[in-house]
Amino acid sequence: MGNVGLLFVGAVLFINGLLLLRVVDGKSAAVFNLFIGALQVLTPTYLIFTAGDDQMKILAASGIYLFGFTYLYVGISLLAGLDNNGIGYYSLFVAVAALGYAFVNFRLFKDQPFGVIWLYWAFLWFLFFLLLGLKMDGLRTYTGWVTAIEGWVTGVIPAGLLLSGYWKHPTEIAIALAVFGVVVFAALWPLTRSRQPAPAAPAAGSVSAPT
Repeated sequence: MGNVGLLFVGAVLFINGLLLLRVVDGKSAAVFNLFIGALQVLTPTYLIFTAGDDQMKILAASGIYLFGFTYLYVGISLLAGLDNNGIGYYSLFVAVAALGYAFVNFRLFKDQPFGVIWLYWAFLWFLFFLLLGLKMDGLRTYTGWVTAIEGWVTGVIPAGLLLSGYWKHPTEIAIALAVFGVVVFAALWPLTRSRQPAPAAPAAGSVSAPT
């Protein structure tokens, strides 16, 4: 069940990356955020209720709420036209918590690939904090590209491999993920600093949120 949720996390990150790049309209992105936010709240609730006294399963499921509440917050903010600085500061909380979950995956679960993936998410949510909480709008294009890419690298592709039984060789996967992230996100920085997405049409809350 968690792997199916991961697939749609990839989808919503891709959509929200396009939202930041002003390719997707805010209201249409808001609806999809609400769908995925609801899924990402129901999924861990089910996993926790069915975990019995297995604290490791409860711990593994608990992190999903961080993202479920993000997407609900984004969807509601877009539809209601709210200032998104609250999302930004919540994203700082998520970024710090994600570092903890990265440690848990490396140390307790011995799951190196998802330890790296949690570091990806910590970096991304820290970008959301800078963009939305601190209003560093010059990061919009960079953050949009990182968001869209992470949708595939941390969501769609791992979910597809897990669901099909091809998630093998964890050490090699972890190394590949780490190298890809460092190289691609470092290369994106100079490529995106000189350009920003064209201003959106003044339509209803179309560019106010991130993830």
